[in-house]
Amino acid sequence: MAFTSDPWAALRAFTGARIALGRAGGSLPTSEWLAFRLAHARARDAVWKDLDLAQVAAAGEAAGMPLVTVRSAAGEHQTFLRRPDLGRALLAEDEQKLRQVAADGGGPPDVALIVSGGLSAAAVEAQLAPLLAGLVPRLRARSFSLSPLVAVKWGRVGLSDPVGAALGARCALMLIGERPGLATPTSLGAYLTFAPRAGRSDAERNCVSNIHAQGLSPALAAHRIAWLIGEALRLGLSGVGLKDDSAVALTAG
Repeated sequence: MAFTSDPWAALRAFTGARIALGRAGGSLPTSEWLAFRLAHARARDAVWKDLDLAQVAAAGEAAGMPLVTVRSAAGEHQTFLRRPDLGRALLAEDEQKLRQVAADGGGPPDVALIVSGGLSAAAVEAQLAPLLAGLVPRLRARSFSLSPLVAVKWGRVGLSDPVGAALGARCALMLIGERPGLATPTSLGAYLTFAPRAGRSDAERNCVSNIHAQGLSPALAAHRIAWLIGEALRLGLSGVGLKDDSAVALTAG
């Protein structure tokens, strides 16, 4: 059966979305069907992959940040996927560990930097090093004090609240692997919370998402995140009350 191209195929150069795939009779071409199956397999692999703490440590070291590891109440991967609530809870002994880290570091930091594999450890391994390379110098240039890089294998976004609170941080930034889609399994998200503490809602966070090569580049993401952190600390808030005007600042600069 002959393959029939789609006259809109040229539009595929402008998007990673699955458009203008062509057809073979009433079905997709075999090549497109196989590409879909491969993308689905990569997404599943990303969800089940454990975070490589050695790679996280290397990314932190390159940015001049020591690594501290903590554990969520999930305990292992399958429980983490089935019980999101446990991925938001910090073990009591690790809460005390972070209090000691803050004390040893001279007091509460302005910014707690936290990394979790989330739903795509592959995203952290792909995007963390270039993101930290752009973000950490920006924060240090503004004399913001930073926590060590806090890493957790099985943590959800809400884990940044008890971690940030234990460190006494003015704000917490969670860098986390996003739920993989069929376009990319390596998309990283960044969630900023001012005055992290138990009971914070998602409306009190700012999110910078789709950080990957085909989306928001790590370099641009670093600019946006640093701007949001600066404004959060200046205004004393985050979430719906903090509007992202980082693009205006970039243009003005």
